[in-house]
Amino acid sequence: MLHRAIIIDDERLARNELKKLLQEFPEVEVIGEAANANEGIDKIESLSPDLIFLDIQMPGKTGFDMLCELESAPHVIFTTAYDEYALKAFEVNALDYLMKPVEPKRLADALLKLQQAEEKEEQNFSNLSRGLLSEHDQVFVKDGERCWFVKLSEVRLFESVGNYAKVFFAGNKPLILKSLNALEERLDDKVFFRANRKHIVNLRMIDKIEPYFNGGLLLDLIGGEKVEVSRRQAVKFKEMMSL
Repeated sequence: MLHRAIIIDDERLARNELKKLLQEFPEVEVIGEAANANEGIDKIESLSPDLIFLDIQMPGKTGFDMLCELESAPHVIFTTAYDEYALKAFEVNALDYLMKPVEPKRLADALLKLQQAEEKEEQNFSNLSRGLLSEHDQVFVKDGERCWFVKLSEVRLFESVGNYAKVFFAGNKPLILKSLNALEERLDDKVFFRANRKHIVNLRMIDKIEPYFNGGLLLDLIGGEKVEVSRRQAVKFKEMMSL
């Protein structure tokens, strides 16, 4: 499978060096490069790569800051001279982490990890109508110094907090700068349901459904959260779930 890659690094020499190394890997086509985070975001949005080689320390925004601004994250291989970032890179669940100067053997290992990751992923990745995020897409979330890539299928609940949304996954609840309405437009409504003004729930994370006040419903989620489905949405919910 051919991978369309973008290299984002503020050092031109480093970009050229990596491009030269990648010539040995016909499965990777470098379709663009960028010298900073803002340029990187523009290139990712216009070229839709499935792989980015990303430097962490860049003038202005870091590589982590850049990932936070993406709608959904492609596969990421970090390239950096700073090894104290190694652990952080793995916490965000990047595919791999290459120290500069990049060694051909390590690059080959990283690309093998990419292939293995893709074999694990289900094939219905992008056959949803374009613009919708499927449950197999991953979003990048950052909370203080901690960062994660999160598969949407692992998110139990989105909760509105002003212009932000709190994302509930595993034991974490970081905030992302997205309104619930903006999220609702992008999420697959077969999986994510707008329960009320403040909550969108992952239907696959529902543990129990109980009747509630005024014809509403109360959902118990696998993580222990309880979410009320408003009366109006309860009608829709029952139809969807054939209750």
